[in-house]
Amino acid sequence: MGQPTIKDVAKLAGVSISTVSRVMNNSKPVSPEARQKVLDAITKLDFKPNELARSLVMRRSNLVGVIVEDIGIEYMAQLIRGVEEIGRVYKYDILLQSSYGSEEALNNSIDFLATKQVEGLIIITENLTDETLIKLRETRIPFILLDKYHAYKNLNTVKIDYLKEQYKLTKYLYDLGHESVLYIGNEEDNVLNNAKLQGYNEAVNDLEKESFVLKIDGLSSNDGYNIGKEAINLCNENNITAVSLMNDEVAIGFIDYCADHGIKVPDKLSVTGFGDASIASIYRPNLTTVSIPYYDIGAIAIRALIKRIKKEDEILLEDWVIECNIVARESSK
Repeated sequence: MGQPTIKDVAKLAGVSISTVSRVMNNSKPVSPEARQKVLDAITKLDFKPNELARSLVMRRSNLVGVIVEDIGIEYMAQLIRGVEEIGRVYKYDILLQSSYGSEEALNNSIDFLATKQVEGLIIITENLTDETLIKLRETRIPFILLDKYHAYKNLNTVKIDYLKEQYKLTKYLYDLGHESVLYIGNEEDNVLNNAKLQGYNEAVNDLEKESFVLKIDGLSSNDGYNIGKEAINLCNENNITAVSLMNDEVAIGFIDYCADHGIKVPDKLSVTGFGDASIASIYRPNLTTVSIPYYDIGAIAIRALIKRIKKEDEILLEDWVIECNIVARESSK
């Protein structure tokens, strides 16, 4: 037996299709008795509200659904602000859901937002499964996926060229006069980590310098602190005077290790991070880093999505690549 349709719901409830539509959309008054009959029929048939969106000629909702892993993650909050503020310019409001890294919660959010007749979806995630991607496509709702760690075939997105930005940052340190630069990255095999490492290596090769790399299993300040001893030993053995770390949190942990062991930053060792987290400009010494314009990523994502919704543009032929800036602060010289 196929999926139940709105006609099935109407027949079981003993009401018209338009009455079912009014109940589902909450668009016009319906008597309590008729409403209850419709709701009972929906439950009995296990009718999925997103089927309604495929069966009816829908009015425009001017709603965009946004699903994030965790609103508490700093960069996600900046992305959402860009989506919301620019969305309002185009008369679109957002409905926000959090998945907290759960595939089930993400899929439930997709279903929920489909019932709210959102015209488009923006998914901000760091781990999307093939099953969820299939589900997204089956909704036939236009969507934009933002994932800084992975790449998906035939899915254009708004992204950072991490290779280029790490290249620029590495060259910046050499331009300051450092003869050797150590790069501390993450050992996980993904787009972001691989691109940063490649950017460092290409800069080192182009400048005909020696490559020095350490990898850690983690992204926190504790991980940066814990790699401190090994990194300092490597620096001392090879006259390395600058260290570029994969993100700001790890960089700050490493600076803490230096402070605890009498190594002055930047007098003895220049240190850079990546991302420009809010703590980077507060911590002492202020951290030199690459500033990622997350607000702009969100703003461009919503513009691209609205173009898809209005069919003003086909699927993006190329990724939107956002330029970053090096913010020079006290931790390097």
